[in-house]
Amino acid sequence: MRVATIEERIEQVPFWYHRIELPDGITTPGWAPLDAKAYRLPERMDGERILDVGAWDGFWTFEALKRGASFVVAIDDFSDQLGKPGLTRENKFETFELCREALGFERKCMALDMSVYDIDQLKVAPFDRIFCFGVLYHLRHPLLALDKLRAMCSGTIHIESAVLDHCESPHTGEGIQNGACHAEFYPGSEFGANPSNWWVPTLKCLGSMVESAGFSNVDTWKLTDHPMHASQCRGFASGRVS
Repeated sequence: MRVATIEERIEQVPFWYHRIELPDGITTPGWAPLDAKAYRLPERMDGERILDVGAWDGFWTFEALKRGASFVVAIDDFSDQLGKPGLTRENKFETFELCREALGFERKCMALDMSVYDIDQLKVAPFDRIFCFGVLYHLRHPLLALDKLRAMCSGTIHIESAVLDHCESPHTGEGIQNGACHAEFYPGSEFGANPSNWWVPTLKCLGSMVESAGFSNVDTWKLTDHPMHASQCRGFASGRVS
């Protein structure tokens, strides 16, 4: 029986979120991240143990391993369907496993169907570095999640989130005041037409939330200075354990 090639297996997947470079010049057809360099992650992570929260196809898991990380635990509960019901697949980590195999990282990472609220069940903590990208605004209890991430971290946390800066409020239709420190709550699909978007903070609020969880030296920045639509209203926060 003929075994499907990597290219054929990639084409059989109906939706890719991440654009991942694989060996032999192969790249998956996803679109995220828009600009990986804007995340300002260190070029080397030699020997580090990393937790990747909201891993999806695994771009950042594999990027960490390419940069020298010793082991990565990737978790996702796939509750975000980008406003497209039925987007998830029977084998939730099908794309992750495909890329892991192609990259030869089978022994260097593991993927778990797990909510961020349940990470205290992991027996492999603490982690030197935690990624939490595209997750916080999908949570009904973001501060609880940050507290749990702090308990699992011995080094640095990196958070990418939707932010309100440069966006009009879906509730009022007005722009957000520069330097404001608050978050808006979306009980429906008001933000980005996605019912899994619950809370979106301003950039200042995002940094304050990270600090309130016990991280210090928190730095924040916008990933896009002139977003064209809600999906580009993104901010970043990075902090260290005191």
